[in-house]
Amino acid sequence: MIKREKVKSLLETTDFNRDVTVMGWVRTFRNNQFIAINDGSCMGNIQIVVDFANTAEDLLKRITTGAAIAVTGTLIESLGKGQKVEVKATTIEILGDSDPEKFPLQPKKHSLEFLREIAHLRFRTNTFNAVFKVRHALSFAIHQFYNERGFVYMHTPVITASDAEGAGEMFKVTTLDFDNTPRTEDGKIDFSEDFFGRATNLTVSGQLEGELAAMAFGQIYTFGPTFRAENSNTTRHLAEFWMIEPEVAFADLEDNMQLAEDMMKYVISYALENCKEEIEFLNSRLLEDEKTKPQNERSELSLIEKLNFCLNNEFQRLTYTEAIAILRSSKPNQKKQFKYLINEWGADLQSEHERFLVEKHFKKPVILTDYPADIKSFYMRQNEPDAEGRKTVAAMDILFPGIGEMIGGSQREERLDKLTQRMQELNIPQEELWWYLDTRKFGSAPHAGFGLGFERLVLFVTGMTNIRDVIAFPRYPKNAEF
Repeated sequence: MIKREKVKSLLETTDFNRDVTVMGWVRTFRNNQFIAINDGSCMGNIQIVVDFANTAEDLLKRITTGAAIAVTGTLIESLGKGQKVEVKATTIEILGDSDPEKFPLQPKKHSLEFLREIAHLRFRTNTFNAVFKVRHALSFAIHQFYNERGFVYMHTPVITASDAEGAGEMFKVTTLDFDNTPRTEDGKIDFSEDFFGRATNLTVSGQLEGELAAMAFGQIYTFGPTFRAENSNTTRHLAEFWMIEPEVAFADLEDNMQLAEDMMKYVISYALENCKEEIEFLNSRLLEDEKTKPQNERSELSLIEKLNFCLNNEFQRLTYTEAIAILRSSKPNQKKQFKYLINEWGADLQSEHERFLVEKHFKKPVILTDYPADIKSFYMRQNEPDAEGRKTVAAMDILFPGIGEMIGGSQREERLDKLTQRMQELNIPQEELWWYLDTRKFGSAPHAGFGLGFERLVLFVTGMTNIRDVIAFPRYPKNAEF
């Protein structure tokens, strides 16, 4: 195939009056004379000027929205408005036809709901071109951040026999015949005859395995798919999503908070610097959407302002106990404007509470620490009871504007006796996690880590409002299309 030049490089060049070959997909074809094509290299299109009088009619009819074409011609400065360069075509070849009667992406605005139904084609829109370029940049920035700091990237298993969160909402993995399932004497499914010889599931987190590696490498991170069989049909939940989970040996909660803050600022800065065109487009798109909302529902900050808000402020750090006191005496709580009223210590904070602390009270990102032990996982380090005898753990959540919780983490419980006692309290079988407990028997050390749901980060940086729009092919209840 003839060597092509990308639209991005042609739009940026000043080397005119030369022959070029460009290939892409037709966005529009006006007056049988002007073709706008895009090849995915940038959000911009390049205009192709067709010699209508000397182009075969049957070829012109095949230049339709969505068709893939190859154009050879002369690159010239454009005299028209809206573009600086254009290609004066000498030859046009149709690489792939697109039936205009059936192609669903016509040159008009489509709703995000409609585009979700044709997720295999939505990449061709400006919005999703921008979203997935930003997703790529954030993914690269994550790896670069940890690589620069000497972390080791670990691939933890997708199929596991453990439930790291103790939530039980897991997808089972099996090769057993559903129509003839082997049973034990007491009627239960006999997993000893399954592929792995035991019950297995898709991972909900790589954390436990990550801790094992941190006990040898000192600092590691995972970045991989995780799965939750949670029957939640909301704009914030997915059944399959990606997680970033660092684990650091010889680290406490303070180190953990600093690593998380540094990481968030690093990746947001990277996106702002390397995706200017895309973020400006998404910023404008969000401003247009905001105009359709009632005044009291509009965001106080634009997308770019929101991103800079997180970069330009030190994250406010306070304990859960301090946060409860603030929330209990807050106007929305006093006036019963919260959906979930805060009446007592021990309440599980909801998104509305988290956003109040960030957006109204402190007006900066917030890190909450030292949560009640009863609402947190078994592996979190137990603090000494407070003056009132309340039990807390060395946990942390990082809260961001517009989204609430972005990161959840903790210092891990490195003391074997404390860890096994907590597992007994929660009925977590120790024999199944013998390998995890071994790290507390052989050279145990203080260590800490956290989890960042990657799609939630992409949601925040792109300003999109539905998490299904920041992953290529979303998986959620009753949907596994594409």
